[in-house]
Amino acid sequence: MLALGKLLELTLAGREPTEKIQLTPAGVRLHWLAEGALEVTPAPGTDNGHDLLLSAAIHGNETAPIELLDRLLQAIASGQLQPRARLLLLLGNPQAMRRGERYVEQDINRLFNGRHAEASGFEALRACELERLAANFFSLPGRERLHYDMHTAIRGSKIEQFALYPYSPGRTHSPVELARLQTAGIAAVLLQSKVGITFSSYTYACLEAEAFTLELGKARPFGQNQGVNLEQLQGLLESLIEGRDSLPDGQALEGLQLFQVAREVIKHSDSFTLHLPSDVENFSELPLGYLLAEDIADTRWVVDEPGARIIFPNPKVKNGLRAGLLVVPVAAE
Repeated sequence: MLALGKLLELTLAGREPTEKIQLTPAGVRLHWLAEGALEVTPAPGTDNGHDLLLSAAIHGNETAPIELLDRLLQAIASGQLQPRARLLLLLGNPQAMRRGERYVEQDINRLFNGRHAEASGFEALRACELERLAANFFSLPGRERLHYDMHTAIRGSKIEQFALYPYSPGRTHSPVELARLQTAGIAAVLLQSKVGITFSSYTYACLEAEAFTLELGKARPFGQNQGVNLEQLQGLLESLIEGRDSLPDGQALEGLQLFQVAREVIKHSDSFTLHLPSDVENFSELPLGYLLAEDIADTRWVVDEPGARIIFPNPKVKNGLRAGLLVVPVAAE
């Protein structure tokens, strides 16, 4: 197999390949762009006009999607997969990967859409580099652009595999893309209602890609992901890579649960208190009138939305950042 098919091995070892560009026997081009960044170009005459960005390890300890990317790349490098779409494969935070930690100094996934310019350190520089790599990749006109940023969660979830669909003024969420996610085993989608600061928010709002953050189960160490079933997602990605994907019926969304953000819970100070058990699962339903959180100046978050659920509760975030999301179910339209 080509050496560039060992992107994960090289990244974990902190090594660069001797050859930055290699060709498979079929003429597929693999190009090492930077640490943890590899571009795949179809053989001449086979490009179908699709650009697919697959990212993982924005948090370094979320290993199941890293292993999925590795399987896809090894299949390409060995000739088992024959790409017809252009691909950019990104391992977001190599330093955190090597440590087996979520991040080194700060959460990269809170540093996009200009936030890295207000910060310093390795993660801020890496967020800037990831934006540059994505912008260069999606710079060709007239092509279909799709980005899946793949994660696993800190905690368990009532809905194990779900997606976050970013927001941009003037754009509408695509029923076809929602149906495509459903074929990949995604059981629920959170439709966001304001521009975010995550990687998928950047590619959606600034690069005009269809983009999603995918939450695919609970974070585990390398080699311990037997309980994370990514077979349906892998099947979809293989079909997208090889150009075998047929667009699903965007009207057929029965069974896909849709949610929207009702409120963000923002931690303002070190006095912030979140009134939830430390092991509470994502999508846990909260009763009306429940005192969810308190902070300085008598700030209180009381649940007044019927059917409200909590996702991403984390009282340990830095002041000024989101400590949780209250979401409510919505009907498909």
